[in-house]
Amino acid sequence: MMLRLLRGMAAIFPVLLVVGALAMAPTSAQAGALSDAKAAGHVGERSDGYLGPVGNPPASVMNMLRQINSKRRAHYQGIAAKTGTSVENVGFLAGAKAIQRAAPGTYVMDASGAWVRK
Repeated sequence: MMLRLLRGMAAIFPVLLVVGALAMAPTSAQAGALSDAKAAGHVGERSDGYLGPVGNPPASVMNMLRQINSKRRAHYQGIAAKTGTSVENVGFLAGAKAIQRAAPGTYVMDASGAWVRK
């Protein structure tokens, strides 16, 4: 089972490298707002490939999170369909990459599910 999972993940890794930037990139209008929300500590990258609220962010931030996460989910579904793996596997690979790329001082989710500053 584990070997099968690793093979599936290895198969989608090149695809994630090629299209990963698209999955992580919000629209240009959202990019500044997302950057501001991350810098303010309202938003963090989760290990499952989605953004999460840190604490109790304003409603406008929550709306932005829903929009971006919806786009990410759709993108992950496309990759999963092309590679024959699950959306969850794609999300976890993308989450690991997003956490790795997160700016110092921003929040990321650790393995236990807790928010920590990078």
